[in-house]
Amino acid sequence: MRYQIPLLFLLLCFFSKSYSQTDKPNVILIMCDDLNDYQGVFGGHPQAQTPNIDAMAATGVQFINAQSNVPVCQPSRNSLFTGVYPHESNDFGWTGRTKQPVLKHNKTLMQLFQENGYYTLGTGKLLHGNNEPKSWDEWGMNTKHNYGPFPFDGEKMVAHPKVPQPYQSIGPVDGSYGRLSTCDSWVYGRDKKPFNYESDDKRDLMQDELHAQWASNKLKELEAKDSSQPFFMGVGFVNPHTPIHAPDRFFDMFPIEELELAPWLENDAEDTFLKDNINPNNKGFRYYRSMLESYNGDRELALKHFLQAYLACVAFVDEQIGKVLDTLEKTKFKDNTIVILTADHGWQMGEKNYLFKNSPWDESARVPMVIMAPDAHVGAKVEQPVSLVDIYPTLLDYCNLSGSNTINEEGGKLGGYSMVPLLDNDEETIWRGPRGALTIVGNIGSSTAIEEQHYSYRTKDWRYIRYADGTEELYHHKNDPHEWKNLVDDNKYKMVKLSLYKEVCEILGVKL
Repeated sequence: MRYQIPLLFLLLCFFSKSYSQTDKPNVILIMCDDLNDYQGVFGGHPQAQTPNIDAMAATGVQFINAQSNVPVCQPSRNSLFTGVYPHESNDFGWTGRTKQPVLKHNKTLMQLFQENGYYTLGTGKLLHGNNEPKSWDEWGMNTKHNYGPFPFDGEKMVAHPKVPQPYQSIGPVDGSYGRLSTCDSWVYGRDKKPFNYESDDKRDLMQDELHAQWASNKLKELEAKDSSQPFFMGVGFVNPHTPIHAPDRFFDMFPIEELELAPWLENDAEDTFLKDNINPNNKGFRYYRSMLESYNGDRELALKHFLQAYLACVAFVDEQIGKVLDTLEKTKFKDNTIVILTADHGWQMGEKNYLFKNSPWDESARVPMVIMAPDAHVGAKVEQPVSLVDIYPTLLDYCNLSGSNTINEEGGKLGGYSMVPLLDNDEETIWRGPRGALTIVGNIGSSTAIEEQHYSYRTKDWRYIRYADGTEELYHHKNDPHEWKNLVDDNKYKMVKLSLYKEVCEILGVKL
């Protein structure tokens, strides 16, 4: 199903200001997992097929330089849904929000909506591994079955049998990719819920399909109730998170022999310092080495197999996004609903010898972000860097929510800034945030001290990286979009580096 441009484009273009922000607009937040810029409209890969995301960008506002605050699932989502910067909460790892010493004293975005009279509905992966019942008036599909399906050997979940060794030995999550048709038995979750597949036309629905179906049905039910109560709906899609499996027709869209790899510089990692600041067996570096070994050192062949599965899952999740947007367009809510599409972080596809997330570079830190809203500047492309922590204050501003993001004084203060001035048509509104967006790569397991984390700071033209050991990287995106040449030791850019360093320290409130 393709989300159609013309009708919604006309609705937004001719939509009058009679629906102002004081009318308590409905909100739909759509999140994907591990989704980098491999969409047609974001230009991350020339062969990506994402007609629904592309159409949404044409009828909304596209944020070209949106960044994750922490490029790994748990802390990224904790920050987004509490509006608290990770350096304020010291949340860099895999601590659930309700157990995190600071964030357990914060209200989720959904709780603040509830306090303001909204009906909250959610399904899928939103907060990491925990749907938090108090945040939702109505919850959808079972969260524990989001990942997968997984190949099943009769006793346990395993990696796809067609994945070569040693990559297959990584396991059923990160070590698995491939077509559904090329494995005989599939299950979901540790309780081994069967997933039946005979063909693309004769199979069970995958979890993301069920989430899209649930969200679509709920939109229809809400319209049938004819209630005046506004709603907040969260829809969390897992794709293209590993394991990356999809029906055959999505793999058929990307024949291996026709695939193009992202631009690559052979010795690109030599002037970078992540490898000197983390364990060399970190997943990203280890996965890359293992992938090449699995294909006898043939980098092109190895990455094309992984890339095919990734692009297939991106196309698959794009279709699910289209189902939700298509249903919205057919309801009465289409004229007074703000829709935000984003991801928790990106994914690095072998650049700098790294195959994973949780790195300071553009492929991992950057996320797609599109916002459709009444009175939005239709078709705008915003170059001002923003980050996921800005979503909370944006919705607070746009929906005129009252109240605090904290439960008590032990909660983290609201960070980020409202993006409303960047998306509306009012030329008098001004962006109040910093010049750039800050990403933290946590020094997980070593320290929670702010001074001992790794930082990546993206402005319109620059990316500045500072590691815990004081080493630095500096990239001029205007001339070097792939971050190939580290300019940190070039005296011509000494003042640029110093300025960016000061901006990072100002955001953090400490001198690194």
